[in-house]
Amino acid sequence: MEHHPISIRPFIGAIDFKISRDFYRDFGFQELIINPKLSYFKRDHIGFYLQDASIKDWIDNTMIFMEVKDLDVFWTELKALNLPEKYQSVRIIPIQNKEWGRECFVYDPSGILWHIGSFY
Repeated sequence: MEHHPISIRPFIGAIDFKISRDFYRDFGFQELIINPKLSYFKRDHIGFYLQDASIKDWIDNTMIFMEVKDLDVFWTELKALNLPEKYQSVRIIPIQNKEWGRECFVYDPSGILWHIGSFY
């Protein structure tokens, strides 16, 4: 099969849609409202859909990996956003060195785990 994908856009859920929308705008994504229960969030050439859908098993098992060019710069900018102070359930975990590269972690307001990393 020959195809030429342009992007992958995952769908993620939200326990509190309004809080998650605010969080992702603060996290640096631009929001495009599709309808009252669905928004597309983008930054540069990547993006995802945020749904007003709170399905516990789905949300509890959602993880997203976002590769960045310079993880140290990303981490410095991430800390400056003060997201855990603005959003009660948001957590950020510092950079860890792995055998394949480096990554840090962000838990969004619903508990969705973002792996942000760079490869060696």
